[in-house]
Amino acid sequence: MSAASNDSAARGADRLKAAPSGPPRPALRFGEDPLVWASWLYYEEGLTQGEVAEAMNVSRPTVNAYLADARSKGIVNITIAAERLKTLTIARLLQDHFGLEECLVIPGEGGERSLIDRLGAAGAQALGALIRSGDTVGITWGRTMLAVAQATENRGLKDIRVVQATGGTTAVIEYTPEACARRLAESLGARSIPISAPAILSSPEAKLMLMNEPVVAEQLAALGQLDRIICGVSSLRANSTIHSSGFFDSALQQHDHYHNAVGSIAGRFIDAHGKQVDGPLTNRTLGIELDQIRKVPTRVLVAGGYDKVPAILAALRGGYASVLVTDAATGEGILRADGAETEPSRLSRPVEATATFDTRSRVKKFINAPRDAVTQALDGALRAFPQFISPIEHSPQAIRATTPPRAGKVGLVIGGGAGHEPCFVGYVGPGLADAVAVGNVFASPPPDRVLTCTRAASTGAGVLYIYGNYTGDVMNFDMAAELAAGEGIEVRTILTTDDVASSASEDRAGRRGTAGNVFVFKIAGAACDRMYPLAECERLARKANAATFTMGLGLEPCSLPETQRPSFRLGENDMEVGIGIHGEPGVTRLPLETADAAADRIFDRLMTEMQLMAEDRVALLVNSLGGTPMLELFILNRRIQQRLAARKVAVSRCLVGHYCTSLDMVGASVTMMRLDDELLDLYDHPCAGFAWATAAP
Repeated sequence: MSAASNDSAARGADRLKAAPSGPPRPALRFGEDPLVWASWLYYEEGLTQGEVAEAMNVSRPTVNAYLADARSKGIVNITIAAERLKTLTIARLLQDHFGLEECLVIPGEGGERSLIDRLGAAGAQALGALIRSGDTVGITWGRTMLAVAQATENRGLKDIRVVQATGGTTAVIEYTPEACARRLAESLGARSIPISAPAILSSPEAKLMLMNEPVVAEQLAALGQLDRIICGVSSLRANSTIHSSGFFDSALQQHDHYHNAVGSIAGRFIDAHGKQVDGPLTNRTLGIELDQIRKVPTRVLVAGGYDKVPAILAALRGGYASVLVTDAATGEGILRADGAETEPSRLSRPVEATATFDTRSRVKKFINAPRDAVTQALDGALRAFPQFISPIEHSPQAIRATTPPRAGKVGLVIGGGAGHEPCFVGYVGPGLADAVAVGNVFASPPPDRVLTCTRAASTGAGVLYIYGNYTGDVMNFDMAAELAAGEGIEVRTILTTDDVASSASEDRAGRRGTAGNVFVFKIAGAACDRMYPLAECERLARKANAATFTMGLGLEPCSLPETQRPSFRLGENDMEVGIGIHGEPGVTRLPLETADAAADRIFDRLMTEMQLMAEDRVALLVNSLGGTPMLELFILNRRIQQRLAARKVAVSRCLVGHYCTSLDMVGASVTMMRLDDELLDLYDHPCAGFAWATAAP
């Protein structure tokens, strides 16, 4: 690590002056490692060895020994080792940007332990450093909170009280508010204060009546006496804690009242700015209020996973955390989402920054008025491929197959935002989808449009919905399914969750749907075309999704028609790893690599997920994200197939080209579907869409 600037040294000296008397403790991000602490203060903060000694309350010779040991052990190798540097740098940036008291960032990868388990251990470490005898500690609930409670150690503290932050929820889940509070109390040897009432009451009147009960009132009063609170935050994706706990009565209620919400803390919904989103549940929810959380002196937020970036950012903006515990990829995503400089050259590699940005900011496009781009593009597609697709009810954004579905056939409806062409409209036709609902650029189609497509696809045998796992799509398709049920149309839904970068392996249901959509559409379309019953079509579509994995890399951002500007900034020597398909950055930024090295990076991650063995078979898709030409895709395909051959894995089927794009983004994704005889047979079933046709329509 190069010496820090004079400003950095001044900041370090100011921190020394502000430090409380007595032996100091290291910031959470250094853990219990004095070598890392000393290295950071000396190399990054720019303190002298004497100032480091004073900060650490040790002698100067001891500091000298620490620095020598750090170099000999590879912690410092001109710079702090890359992964530690990244976590420490992100922690410092988060702390400074959001004015946090402390920030602990763990590495993005952690071997066999799940992200939730590692966050739990880190949260327990934070609690161990912050809790004191006599404290009253509140805890919310969820998978991460239970992991924190289980990892916490009894350090001999006395007179601790642990308060359950909300009323109870369904016992179907193991991470209930009761379980989290009870387990944390056991770990700390503390007294547990439950809330003897449900989290959601049947009416506001029932809530008021319970709050006036002496026992419940005494328990709730403890929430106003908290010294510390440890919180998780829930996203609003379909499998999130807030959904699985039963907080939402129905998708309709969610859409009508909570469509501006991006996350939930203690059962309270917040928008992107951290403000409470009110709805029918507000006056029926029993537990700590958001204003009460903000008043707690120490507020520890423990959360991670790229899908939670909007929710965590909202919590930070709302002031619900004074201490943050997260992982490196999530932390970097939070900073970018809030427009903070993430110092990519320092996060990526220990060399002097060389990234420069093109001075041209406007991207030239063949469009007329941006507001008309989607409808005009779909009109052009309908004129180009009338043998495959036709508008429904004169709406160019509700499209059906020109060949009508046969009586008794299960209907297949797909959909999503525009900007991914030829996905989704290119996969409509015999052997594929019967209808597609298209939204605006990167936006979900509205429920009425989905319902229109449902009616067109329905012949009385039921309808399958298949679409990517995104909050807007889930809300709108779920609402359409409810409306369809009211008309007597049975709907089953499959969310595609193939993107390995967007969530940990143990949270497969929380992943995004990306180019893997293509394989799932193909298998489901074949099953429907063979006149299989609805339950069997659903089973096969779920099987295809479970067998499908995708990872993408981005070299240049895309540009939206409305702005005609890059959707994010990327240095000329950097690349985005784990890129999505909605113009967002990846989950991490790394130095630009050769094609083979980039392909190896993708391949190794996919193999970690799939655990392919010799004699296994796969379908392979090497997909352009919009701006990558076939020449480069073929180079990537060559390397991926070399790596598969070395493992004796057979590539039974292969696609290379533009299948699921992100407008004009320069980048590529690789998708693999593990094949068995059943899936291979369905894959080979004839189909006729303009983006994938194996037989004449």
